[in-house]
Amino acid sequence: MPKLKPFKLAAQGVAKDFQTSLFPAILRSLGYEPVWTNLNNCSLLIVGPFLEEKKRFNWVPKPFRSAISKSKNGANHQNRKHQGPPTLLITGENVRHDFQKCDFAISFDLGVIASNHFRMPYWMEMVDWSHEGVTGNLNPRYGCLLSLERLLQPLGNDFLARPQKAAIFASHLREPRQTLLNIVKKHIEVIQYGRTFDSKIKNHLESGIVKYDELKRVAFNLCPENGMYPGYYTEKIPEAFMAGCLPITWADENVKADFNPNAFINLAPMSYNNFAGLNEILHSQKLLSAYANETLLLKKPSLDQLKIFIKDLIDQVLS
Repeated sequence: MPKLKPFKLAAQGVAKDFQTSLFPAILRSLGYEPVWTNLNNCSLLIVGPFLEEKKRFNWVPKPFRSAISKSKNGANHQNRKHQGPPTLLITGENVRHDFQKCDFAISFDLGVIASNHFRMPYWMEMVDWSHEGVTGNLNPRYGCLLSLERLLQPLGNDFLARPQKAAIFASHLREPRQTLLNIVKKHIEVIQYGRTFDSKIKNHLESGIVKYDELKRVAFNLCPENGMYPGYYTEKIPEAFMAGCLPITWADENVKADFNPNAFINLAPMSYNNFAGLNEILHSQKLLSAYANETLLLKKPSLDQLKIFIKDLIDQVLS
């Protein structure tokens, strides 16, 4: 095996476990060993979604702030390469790909036509890509990585024989999550996990709960997304499916860009009619059996194009 070339990285505003995420794993597959250093010594600065943008121009009347901000940001973006290292935004949170002025971006945003942007939805972070030579990304909170082979198979009938209960994992109940929980609880029992239900839990990683194991005990997983935006689809739906649960989610219609919309219950379109029909679905063997025959993925995804994007990025940064 050829020796990996060192590639100096710094990071700001990223999650604590970023070093075991997909991007460093892909770097190693391309022949580069991530070397974590500081801002002054790095070849590339990773900018995450948790870096707060400084509030500027508060003294300016509101009608004029946007124009001034854009003008300043444009000048800063043109001159940035003289002020610091090249920057790459990587986000799995519900923020736009351009919420920070970076040279490159990897986000979940759909419909972005730009050579310096690549769409990679967050759920792909949690996939086992070892068949493509990418290893090192982890998902300890869930208990295992997602298997593409499993997601390409029908859900199956096992969930029909399980206790007809739902599980929810939540650290908050901001709307519409509270409403969705109340609606589902009207029809079936919901087992509640997470910090919002148990104040002793600090965070997901320290909860002592393995999500995959708990989901195997129930038929349904109430797993609404944290927010609704075209392209914002996280690990929630595939993690439920992987464990043999029927996902009950809240997502916009563009979710079909990633997942088969016939493979889960989407509460979003039901909200226009006060969730009419949900009770019938949850208690109809015939309707539930139809979900059992659906696969979550309709085609097998690949990292090939993302690898090309990252390799081109590295070539530009090191040139």
